[in-house]
Amino acid sequence: MASLSFRHIYKKYPGGVTAVSDFCLEVKDKEFIIFVGPSGCGKSTTLRMVAGLEEITEGELFIGDKLVNDIAPKDRDIAMVFQNYALYPHMTVFDNMAFGLKLRKTSKEEIKRRVEEAARILDISHLLDRRPKALSGGQKQRVALGRAIVREPRVFLLDEPLSNLDAKLRATMRTEITKIHQKLGTTFIYVTHDQVEAMTMATRIVVMKDGIIQQVDTPQNLYDIPVNLFVAGFIGTPPMNFIEGTLEKKKSEEDVYFVFGENRLKVPAAKFEDSNLDEYIGKEVIAGIRPECLYDDEEHLEKFSSTVIETDVEVTELMGAEIYLYLTSFEQKLTARVSSRSKVRAGDKVKIAIEIDRMHFFDKDTEKCIVH
Repeated sequence: MASLSFRHIYKKYPGGVTAVSDFCLEVKDKEFIIFVGPSGCGKSTTLRMVAGLEEITEGELFIGDKLVNDIAPKDRDIAMVFQNYALYPHMTVFDNMAFGLKLRKTSKEEIKRRVEEAARILDISHLLDRRPKALSGGQKQRVALGRAIVREPRVFLLDEPLSNLDAKLRATMRTEITKIHQKLGTTFIYVTHDQVEAMTMATRIVVMKDGIIQQVDTPQNLYDIPVNLFVAGFIGTPPMNFIEGTLEKKKSEEDVYFVFGENRLKVPAAKFEDSNLDEYIGKEVIAGIRPECLYDDEEHLEKFSSTVIETDVEVTELMGAEIYLYLTSFEQKLTARVSSRSKVRAGDKVKIAIEIDRMHFFDKDTEKCIVH
């Protein structure tokens, strides 16, 4: 097993294009780290540098205590699973899984033992005699994982391995990969643009944008205490609501209000403790609030009576156990995630209570979070 150390890693291409910039990260042994971000953010490039498929322009990469910048991919003791599976069509499942071991001159008995053990873990023992064309997408994905498992590598690298699967199978395979990680106790580095995958599988998540790390943290901390506007908006489904407004305080009063349009929401005094939010009084800020912190039921309207706003309902989406309400209030777009028992329909005018204790405030210029 192995830890990894990324020390000021850069990837620069000819023409002045920098794909990855000053990437610093310590990955612990047996950790499940996920790189997440929009297309083109540099996450796959970073993974390929770990694999040795891309050259590191600057910086140092250690696997365990070994500097691997100039070590060939085959000597790095890693295994990579690609999104297109990369199976040999003329070989059986057994031979596909055994191929890497044969190249290493592993004994036939050891190859048989490892392949059969991996097939048992992945529940594909009954497929060992088939060829890839006779397999479903999910089965091909399991074979690709099996081919990596039999090598017993120190580090697993997975590059969007579920992107070709349908939604139901993706959910199943998320669980399977998490179980495999727990069984093998190996370091996993996984790349995806799907933040649901990241939130459900990772021990820690690396959020990237434009080749730069935005935040590294546990899934729950990324959700609850995002460091900036990008992380706050990227993590969470539906995404966080952002409202542009002003912090106002009347000379004769102690209370501070967040004002947008004709809505005046009293900001809790706790928001000013251990933060520099008071420096923003009289200035424009961006408020962020999760959809589940907006309510349309009587109980919450009464509980948060000082932060109730009037909204117009544009669209409603029934999601089974809940309803998404797409709202407008003084030209600000909002999404509320409410109970499926809600009777609100498109075209209605509805009062919405905001749980302002859970509101985040962001600097409009730097986009950094001021207070959670």
